[in-house]
Amino acid sequence: MTTKDVLVPRHVESRRMTPLKGLALLAGCVVAIAWPIVLDNPFLTHIGVLVWMFTLLSLSMNLMLRMGQLSLAHGAIMGLGAYGAALLMMRLNVPFVFAFLASGLIGALFALITGPIMLRVKGVYFVLLTFAFGEIVVLTFIEWVDLFGGNNGLFGVPRASLFGVVLQDRFSYYLFALALAALAYLGVRKLYRSEIGAVIDALDTNEDLARSLGVNALRYRLLIFTISGFLAGIAGGFYASYYTFATPEGFTFWTAVNAIVMNVLGGMSSPIGPILGALLLVPLPEILRDAKEYQTIAYGVVLIIFLLFLPDGFVGAYRRFRERRRRQ
Repeated sequence: MTTKDVLVPRHVESRRMTPLKGLALLAGCVVAIAWPIVLDNPFLTHIGVLVWMFTLLSLSMNLMLRMGQLSLAHGAIMGLGAYGAALLMMRLNVPFVFAFLASGLIGALFALITGPIMLRVKGVYFVLLTFAFGEIVVLTFIEWVDLFGGNNGLFGVPRASLFGVVLQDRFSYYLFALALAALAYLGVRKLYRSEIGAVIDALDTNEDLARSLGVNALRYRLLIFTISGFLAGIAGGFYASYYTFATPEGFTFWTAVNAIVMNVLGGMSSPIGPILGALLLVPLPEILRDAKEYQTIAYGVVLIIFLLFLPDGFVGAYRRFRERRRRQ
């Protein structure tokens, strides 16, 4: 009997691809790719780019939440990826592909180095510790003016270049972001269905049982934190190339809070939840850009509604509906 046989995940999705599921998946892919072409609206395409970019960060946060750790450092980790990619391209003339991969490695390295310190504590202590580390990183961006540009940040970051083709228009970035989000989703989904996924859930719900089976809890937490850091760093590398700048304002702890809210809205129990949360939350500040005073109110109202009526997010609501259908 393997560890996975004992540590069964809380939610195991069916592996069977029924014709209906396959058709729905195909239709979703067609819509995701085709709607920017059909609507031909630069503003909506920009929102689409942001949705898939923050899906990366939201999936990164989902890895932490699934093992019971709420991190407020993920905005700063995203910033490390953004500044790292920007500096490599601007100061060292590193090609985009290598700088982009390096942005993920920088995020993973930060998690790997700080993880043994932060992951020894849990609960509110972990939250406060990640908040402190995140603030240190952001303050470094601000105070180290010669390297990071201070509050003004770095401007003139080169555009992404793939296979010799420079991405200039928003639709090209949309397809790039969509591909990254799809790969991240598939990777996280496969991870959750593996033995590691069973351990991840056990670290949150029954750590004593996991330890009794010989699971090294700190080692697994460090592994997940490192993978999570890689995804957050990748999101930062994309951010810097898309906006062609990186400033401290974009990577505060509020960035991590938004990723947490996306998981709450969509549902933390499945990797599809962060995507649904991003689809709902990311457009709000863009839609309310001309009424910034109402942004916080809108955030609060949406969050309160979901906490009251959909405490498990869209995914939880769908699962409850499916269970009721089965009982009928």
